[in-house]
Amino acid sequence: MTSMNNMALFISVLGILLLESLLLASFVIPPHVVVVQNRASSLTQTNPQPLSILPSPRNEKGVYLDKLQNVKSNLISRNASFLEINFSKEKAIRYEEGKMINEVPILAKGDPQGWGGTPAGLYAILTKHKVAFSGISQVYMPYAIKFYGKYYLHGEPYYAGGKKLSSDVSGGCIRLKDGDAEVLYNGVDEHLPVLVIDKENDGYVYNFSSMQDPPQISAQGYLIADLDSGFVFAEKNSQMALPIASLTKLMTALILAENVDLRKSVEITPHILQAYGENPVLKAGEKLRVVELLYPLLISSSNDAAEALGEFLGRENTIRFMNEKADAMFMEDASFADLSGLHEDNVATPQDLFFLGRYLLNNRPPILEITKGKEVLSFGPLHFAKEDLWNKNIFHGDPSFLGGKTGYTNLSKHTALFLFRFLTQDAQSRNVAFILLGSEDIEAEVQKLYQWLTKSYAIRPDYTRQPLEQ
Repeated sequence: MTSMNNMALFISVLGILLLESLLLASFVIPPHVVVVQNRASSLTQTNPQPLSILPSPRNEKGVYLDKLQNVKSNLISRNASFLEINFSKEKAIRYEEGKMINEVPILAKGDPQGWGGTPAGLYAILTKHKVAFSGISQVYMPYAIKFYGKYYLHGEPYYAGGKKLSSDVSGGCIRLKDGDAEVLYNGVDEHLPVLVIDKENDGYVYNFSSMQDPPQISAQGYLIADLDSGFVFAEKNSQMALPIASLTKLMTALILAENVDLRKSVEITPHILQAYGENPVLKAGEKLRVVELLYPLLISSSNDAAEALGEFLGRENTIRFMNEKADAMFMEDASFADLSGLHEDNVATPQDLFFLGRYLLNNRPPILEITKGKEVLSFGPLHFAKEDLWNKNIFHGDPSFLGGKTGYTNLSKHTALFLFRFLTQDAQSRNVAFILLGSEDIEAEVQKLYQWLTKSYAIRPDYTRQPLEQ
């Protein structure tokens, strides 16, 4: 199939999936060898069909959120050509006109525990190069297919002398055998959709132990759902877009973690410190690494840290990447207008934020560890006392808390995205998201919903989770 035909088919698919525009930005790159830099590039995404509004606060019909599978089914039903990267199956699969043409094993992928997780979601082939050079790893990558930012699907990397790199994990790219990479390379064209599935929903079935409805709370919208199965326990206006305030900072952190070398430093200028609010660890004239700025950003919700992080890619570029990434993650009603969440146009639905929480858990868990106040030592010790930061994530001391974020503005009221771990009666550990928007008392209302959930589904907090390996 020609590149022109692929593009026409892709646009048709996106129309069915409610895409309003095709976003693609290309860099000018030498034709034979491309140097991979730590910079982001625009994505090509789609918005899938939205799920129907849930019928009642108590989920009696077994509603599940599974947009990755929905998008795959839509692509196949539209007879689309696309690449599926499936980490549950450890396979790279090529489809042509809705039919599977070939599948090959994945040799290595990124390690999410060490910041290097391969990004999940719906992307598109941006460029192809028979040989690409990684300036980070100092290796050549044969049959390289770029699908997002600094992330490639490629063959077995090798050093300048020809020796192949040997490792069980990659820095985030997807590694195939040379022969398999060549077959895929020759069978695809630019603009072809690339669906990356990090973890298939496990289909776990819950049983009610009580038929009591959830408590009445002030939140304008909320959602309680299992992150591993997509099962919805309860919801209220879960598809209504509402202001999210500082939950925005989770997306800011995500964009920087995926597109900037976390070891890079920025000087804290008086201009950066003009942002609303104060932070005790940011001082004019000091230099801090990206990874260090994530701590005040996510623990004490520093607006100064958000503005400092915007210096790396440029403030407007960062905001644009945040919106494009939201599309790739199926956050179809989310919109970002600044880096901190002060702007009233930073909005999302509880369902959007569910997919953000799921993504962080499966692809960028160090971000969640930081929200708990834990120190992630991947790039050396901090140059300030983490204990000086006031952790605004109110459940950070709860052993069942996996991470999350709070927010507040006068317009948004209190907002929260919290992840907890529970243990079922059959000894299954389950990860559950609590998302509340427009609440008058976030702590009290989360506790009410938490207690209702444990009683209604006979589950209890799971305190056995080990901390993130350093």
